Amino acid sequence: MIAEAAARATLDALKARGWMASAAESCTGGMVMAALTDIAGSSAVVDRGFVTYTNAAKQQMLGVGSETLAAHGAVSEQVAREMAEGALAHSDAQVAVAITGIAGPGGSEHKPEGRVCFGLAVEGRETRTETIEFGAQGRAQVRQAAALKAINLLQIAANTV
Repeated sequence: MIAEAAARATLDALKARGWMASAAESCTGGMVMAALTDIAGSSAVVDRGFVTYTNAAKQQMLGVGSETLAAHGAVSEQVAREMAEGALAHSDAQVAVAITGIAGPGGSEHKPEGRVCFGLAVEGRETRTETIEFGAQGRAQVRQAAALKAINLLQIAANTV
C-alpha cells in the first residue's frame, strides 16, 4: 500500500493552496488516484484521473501526439510532458502529474524494466519532467514506487510558490 502519510500530506498541501489535482497514469493504472481517494475528504482536492494504458488512450483522452509517440515511444519524458499537460487541459485541476513507464517484467536495452518517466504540469508554470530508473525490482514494487513519487511531486508543486 502506498504510504498513507504521503497521500495525506499531499492532500493537505493541495487544500492549503486551494488547488484541485488530476493524474494521467499509464504503468500505475490508477494507483495515484486510488491512494489519494482512499482518504476521506479527498473530494475537496481530487478532480479526476486518466488511466491511459494504450497509446490510443493517450492520444484520445490526453491529446498526446502521434508524432511524439512515434519519435520517442510511450516511455519518454516527451510523452510524460504531453500526458501531464493533457490532464491539466482536460480537467478543472491546477496541477497534474503523469506517469509512464516499464513496470516489468520485460523492457529492452534502450528502455529497461523499472524506467519510469514523470511529468508535472502546473497552471502558469513550465512543465517539468524527469526519469527515474527504479531497476528490475519487480512489477509491484516499481508501480508502488512510481505512484509514491507522483504523489510526492504533487505535494512539492503545491508547496512551491
